[in-house]
Amino acid sequence: MVGLVIGILVAAPMGPVNVLVIQRAVARGFSGGLAAGLGAVLGDGLLAFIAAFSLTAVSDLMMAYSQWIQIIGGLILLAFGIALFMARPVLEVAPEDRSSLSKHMGIIPQTFLLTVSNPGAILGMLAIFGGLGSLIGGLETYLEALIVVASVMGGSLLWWLGLSEIIALIRHRLTEERLRIVNRIAGTVLLAFGVGLLVKAAIEAL
Repeated sequence: MVGLVIGILVAAPMGPVNVLVIQRAVARGFSGGLAAGLGAVLGDGLLAFIAAFSLTAVSDLMMAYSQWIQIIGGLILLAFGIALFMARPVLEVAPEDRSSLSKHMGIIPQTFLLTVSNPGAILGMLAIFGGLGSLIGGLETYLEALIVVASVMGGSLLWWLGLSEIIALIRHRLTEERLRIVNRIAGTVLLAFGVGLLVKAAIEAL
C-alpha cells in the first residue's frame, strides 16, 4: 500500500512526462497515452529499485554527476519540445483497439529516458525512500524491497491509466487545428522545462 502511494506521488506532479502523456493521449487516444506512461513506469521502477536496495554506488554516481544529468535532461526536453511544436497535427479518429499497444511502443524508450534523466524524479525517489525508512524502520529483506518496488510501479501505472482514460473520454471534441494548439502548448512547456534545467545547471556550475 505504501509503495502504491509512493508511485502515485512520484508520477502525479505536473512535469515533462505528464505533458508528453497528455499530448499522446490527446493525439492517439488511450493506448497512445498509456504507452507513453509505461516508459515512466519502467523509469520509476528503476529509480525505486536503486533507492530500495540502497545501491549507494549508483545513487552517489547520480548525485556526483547531477549537473550532467540536468544538462542531458534539458537537451532531451528541448529536442522533444521543438519536435512537438513543429509537428504536423495528426488526430487518430478511428475506433480505438485498446487491446494492442504495439503501434505506440516507440514512445516507451523516450519517456523512460525522460524519467531517469529527470533530476527531480531521482532526488524525489531517494528522498521518499529515505523518509519511508525513517517511518517504518527500513526494509529488512530483499523480498520486502522487491514488493515495495513492484508497488511503486503499480501506483505509477494506476496514475497513467487514469490520466489516459480521462483524456481519451474528452478527446472526441478535438479537431486537427485544436490538436495543433495542444502540440504547441505542450512543446512550449517542454521547452520551458528544458531551459529551466539548463539554467539550473549553469547556475550550479558558477
